[in-house]
Amino acid sequence: MLHVTTPAPGLTCVRAPNPSPLTAEGTNTWLVEEDDLSLIDPGPDLPAHLAALMAALAGRPLARIVVTHAHMDHSALAPRLSALTGAPVLAFGDARAGRSPRAAALDGVLPEGEGCNLAFRPDALLADGASAGPFRALHTPGHMGNHIALVWRDTVFTGDTVMGWATSIVAPPEGDMGQYMDSLARLAALGASTAWPGHGAPVTDPAARIAALTAHRRTREAAILQALAFGPQDVPALTARVYADTSPHLHAAAARNVLAHLLDLERQMLATPLGPPHPETPWVRL
Repeated sequence: MLHVTTPAPGLTCVRAPNPSPLTAEGTNTWLVEEDDLSLIDPGPDLPAHLAALMAALAGRPLARIVVTHAHMDHSALAPRLSALTGAPVLAFGDARAGRSPRAAALDGVLPEGEGCNLAFRPDALLADGASAGPFRALHTPGHMGNHIALVWRDTVFTGDTVMGWATSIVAPPEGDMGQYMDSLARLAALGASTAWPGHGAPVTDPAARIAALTAHRRTREAAILQALAFGPQDVPALTARVYADTSPHLHAAAARNVLAHLLDLERQMLATPLGPPHPETPWVRL
C-alpha cells in the first residue's frame, strides 16, 4: 500500500514497501523542496517503490539523490532512479568508505552483512561538512563506515543512526561501535529539533532519544564485561546471555553487535580475544 506523508513544509516521506523486523514498516525516502528538489535514500529496488517516487515527483526536475549509507534497503534503487531523472547520486563513498582501521582489518575475515550493497558507486562524493543543496553533511560512521547525516534547517536526517522504534545494528566489518558512539555524541551536539530517520516515525526529542541510545549501548557493554567475569566466552555464548531478553530470531543480528562491542572493549583495553577476532574466538576480560 502506498504510504506518503508530509510531516513538515517542504518535506514529503514516501515509505517503501519493505517491512521487516530490521526495517520497521519500511524504508523512509525523503523528498525535500527548497530552491530545488532533493531526494534522500531512494530505498530498495522495488518496482512499486520506484512508481511511488515517480508519482511523488510528478514530473518535477530532481536536482540530487543523496544516500545516507550503502545498505541495500537505502541505496539499491539509486541507479534506476538516477537514470530516469538525470539526478546525480551523492554519498560519502562506496560501501567500504569511511571504515575504521579496526573494521577494515576484518575485510575478508568476516563476511559482509547480507544487506551491504558492494556494487554501490556514487556519482559524486559528499565529504564531512560539505554542502549539497539545502543540506550540510556530517560523517556519522558506526552503523556503516560511509554513513552520513544531513543537517536541514534546525533538523537532521539521521539515516539508521538515530531511530525512535529500535536501536541500530553495528555489525563488523562494515560497522564499528567506537565510531557509532562518537557519532551519537556528534549528533547530540547539534541540538536539532527533530530527527528524520531512515525507518519509523520522526523523532521529536532527539536529545532524549540519543541519550537513551547511548545509555543502552553502555548497558550492553557493562553486561558483556560482567559476563566475561565468569571466564572466557565466545560471541554465541555472550549473545545468549546478554540478549536473553531479545527474540531468538534476532540473535544473529545481535551477535554482530556483541562482536562490535568486544572490538571496542579491546580498543579500550578492557577485553582481548584468545586468538584472531572472530565470532568463535573466546574473549577474556582484562
